[in-house]
Amino acid sequence: MRRRWLAGAVAAVLAGCTGGTPPSNPAGAVRPSGSMPGPAGAETLTSGELLPASPPERVAIPALDVSVPVVGLGLRADGAMEVPTDATTVGWFTGAPAPGSLGPAVLAGHVDYRGVSGTFAELSTLRPGDEVRITRRDGRTAVFAVTGVATYPKNRFPSGEVYGPIDHAGLRLITCGGDFDRRTGHYVDNVVAYARLRQVLG
Repeated sequence: MRRRWLAGAVAAVLAGCTGGTPPSNPAGAVRPSGSMPGPAGAETLTSGELLPASPPERVAIPALDVSVPVVGLGLRADGAMEVPTDATTVGWFTGAPAPGSLGPAVLAGHVDYRGVSGTFAELSTLRPGDEVRITRRDGRTAVFAVTGVATYPKNRFPSGEVYGPIDHAGLRLITCGGDFDRRTGHYVDNVVAYARLRQVLG
């Protein structure tokens, strides 16, 4: 039931960019196999190790030259998730796991906003192995490795795969994609970058 609520809440983020309603028994999310080596001095994590919950405060994606604040996003009165109020800030859905905890943490950002290019404008160009570094309130940095990027038509968004239960600390970066439909005022696709916890620093 919680996964259904999570998917429904995130469904309207970024003016209808992310969407979908999961099946009653959603399939498990993508589970990349194997582990990736980390930088010297890092504490390498296995799939069975997790961090305690702590809110994210900043996200850095070196491959995209991104380093921006993260704000918590709750729910609006209509049950949809709040959205970042500018082009650069990235939002973490507080109803999802904290980055580094068990399950898929959800970060959402704009592809563009009021004529300004958004932080996640180039999200689709990420490649497997690219790093996503999330600085947490507890002073630790959760280092994720991208495992894949997918573009989904909004009307066929695989909510079970994106938001469903996983056996590790995962991360989903979500934004708009595809053509802009002037009739509806929304982009027709969603771009989702999948990542999993690789190291923890600090």
